[in-house]
Amino acid sequence: MKRNGEYLMNKYLLVVLSMIATPLLAVGAEKETDSRPNIILVMADDLGWSDIGCYGGEIETPHIDSLARDGLRFTQFYNNAVCGPTRASLLTGLYCQQVGHRGDRWNEPKDFNKCVTLGEVLQQTGYNTAMVGKWQGRDSALDRGFDRFFGPMCQAKISYFHEVKSNPYFVDRERVELPDDFYLTDALNDYALDFLKTSVTKSKPFFLYVAHIAPHWPLHAREADVAHYREEYQNLGWDEVRRRRFESQRKSGLIPTEWELASRPSGIRDWEVDKFKSWQAERMAVYAAQVTAIDRGVGQLLQTLKEAGEVENTLVMFLSDNGAAPDGGLTPNKSGFGFSPSNKNATWRKDGEAIRPGSGPDNLPGPHDTFAAYGLAWANASNTPIRGTKMEGYEGGICTPLVVRWPAVIHDGDQLTRQPGHVIDFMATFLDVANADYPTEFNGRRPLPVEGKSLLPIFQGQQREEHEQLCWMVPRHHVIRVGNWKAVRPSKGGTWQLFNLAADGTETTDLSTREPKRLEQLASQFEAWRKRVGTDE
Repeated sequence: MKRNGEYLMNKYLLVVLSMIATPLLAVGAEKETDSRPNIILVMADDLGWSDIGCYGGEIETPHIDSLARDGLRFTQFYNNAVCGPTRASLLTGLYCQQVGHRGDRWNEPKDFNKCVTLGEVLQQTGYNTAMVGKWQGRDSALDRGFDRFFGPMCQAKISYFHEVKSNPYFVDRERVELPDDFYLTDALNDYALDFLKTSVTKSKPFFLYVAHIAPHWPLHAREADVAHYREEYQNLGWDEVRRRRFESQRKSGLIPTEWELASRPSGIRDWEVDKFKSWQAERMAVYAAQVTAIDRGVGQLLQTLKEAGEVENTLVMFLSDNGAAPDGGLTPNKSGFGFSPSNKNATWRKDGEAIRPGSGPDNLPGPHDTFAAYGLAWANASNTPIRGTKMEGYEGGICTPLVVRWPAVIHDGDQLTRQPGHVIDFMATFLDVANADYPTEFNGRRPLPVEGKSLLPIFQGQQREEHEQLCWMVPRHHVIRVGNWKAVRPSKGGTWQLFNLAADGTETTDLSTREPKRLEQLASQFEAWRKRVGTDE
């Protein structure tokens, strides 16, 4: 594993020299402070590529945007198109197929013995570790390297205001009852802040992983936050939102000017002819309110770092686990909104109160007894300008915003990098930052060799060695990227499409018939990769 570079080596040298020059500490005196960098990783769930302000969005995210103003944005950073698989890769540095595609099989022998987590390796090397939010393992985060944990055991049925029967909440290993004024995102923010305030008082560096569930459906938000956006989305509509975001992205240099806006999927009406504008606007207003709540928590963390004097020495990263998600996991009825009768009056909440699945002009989203998503038209706008949504292999499914701030290393703010990266790179990156090695043996396990490559050279303003290839098996597609070339085919069988991402990052022009030999080579490489990592889809 590569070491940090000149900055960190100089820090360690100074520490060693000071220890030589200083008399031995008296018995019982506090030990020398470990000066390795702190790490904060914040991840949203189902957030679209352009939803935050620094990626062109109109949703107010001043604290996340401040990370970009003082740091670095990636324009081509990848996830696994679905929450569980992304978390499996992020935590292990491996392709999700190597450790159980769903990402929830940490304690099954065939997968458990293949990997270690970020928490485990950083904890072993001396970091304080803490996590809040979405843990999809069948065991506890405390069993996989985290000293502290708060969150639910996450399954598909979610409420932001109440406990759901299959999602009990824990603080560390203790079951907790939720207060009457509970709101999930605020609770995650509060516990993350509490864990951080404890961590900054200790002599060891810390790793804080904040795995938000918002803005994943259902559309639940506090009324005050929703009201802030209600009129704006009634006035704009999805067509104007998409146009403004695209213009902002071009103007800022986030995307090349030659890229075209991806075609709108069939079935999306023009905003002007939609008959239910108030309902449609309410959907996006609630979604925006959910994103605002995440940003509020990021601001609290940044303020605590500032007050503790830990800004310079803390690597802060923000991303999403997949692209925007149009649906809410329930089956639409023939009217195009609302849901089938079998889903009405669902009673999966712990308190037994029935909820009203679906959404429509007479069932607006937002309150505690609703369960809805914001639909394809808004999801398409969330992913401006790229093609596709969650579960797909097009860029809109697998591309995430990634914002990085680390003042001690990233000296100039408002930077962009077009070097591709992937969530498998976090393991290699954090080991590099922590001056630690990837284990060949860990508590009786023999982890597979890490697949990712360190992002540290990019943070340092250098060109890193690229991945020879990146591959995906996501629910709707198989994908391979080599250099700027990307091939996509349906996962259930079908022909490959070919795109040149340098010239056409929004995947508007299929070049498969013009470049048959190149496509044949990519298809062959994909099959070799698939055989190597396994075919568990």
